[in-house]
Amino acid sequence: MTDSLASPSLQALPAAAPSANAVRQGAQAQNMAVLEQLASLYPKLFGAHFLPLKRGIFQDLLLAHPEVLQSEPLKSALAFHTRSTRYLVAVGSGLARHDLQGLPVEAMAPEHVHHAVLEVFRRRQGRSTDDLRPKLRERIVHAYEASGLSRADYTALVFGRDELANAVLEEALNEADARAAKDEALLRAFETSGQTPEAFADMYGLSPRTATQTLERAQTRRANNTRSAG
Repeated sequence: MTDSLASPSLQALPAAAPSANAVRQGAQAQNMAVLEQLASLYPKLFGAHFLPLKRGIFQDLLLAHPEVLQSEPLKSALAFHTRSTRYLVAVGSGLARHDLQGLPVEAMAPEHVHHAVLEVFRRRQGRSTDDLRPKLRERIVHAYEASGLSRADYTALVFGRDELANAVLEEALNEADARAAKDEALLRAFETSGQTPEAFADMYGLSPRTATQTLERAQTRRANNTRSAG
């Protein structure tokens, strides 16, 4: 006679719930599989070098490949992709947003560039014993100058709650303003010199390339300031 108190069969036991780690690994594997599909379809966007994606790329991909891509896995994979350091580096470099044909279609908002630069810095600083703030300042200066915004407008867009980030922002903007003043002084000297750019560069002990870049930068900044004032 079977003992009524005997342990139930193994088949009757409920299956153990997957661990949180197993769930994460499964989600990551799914994301990577979708991204591999995307890289084969659009190597210019998702291949060896990432490009910033246009807004609405999710809908574009679903419409272009309804038989291959599914909504939820695609959404998860794109979120994973755009949080990656490699993607943030592309955004922080100031590249435009690109469509499925790999064509630039929209400038990246200055605040998105700035926040990408900050996030990449935080990740790299967390893995390094070196002080990476000088490189951060340099990248902020570049982003600020490329934005074409005034100091007040740029600050209003990117100022946040992180006191360290705000302090580095202030240092970078001071550095950019000092360089702008030097560039403007050089531009005025060039305008009154009556010299060719090459002769002017020789007068100031500059390479022709450096002199040309500096003068063009000053001219662009002056034009932006004139538009802002108008």
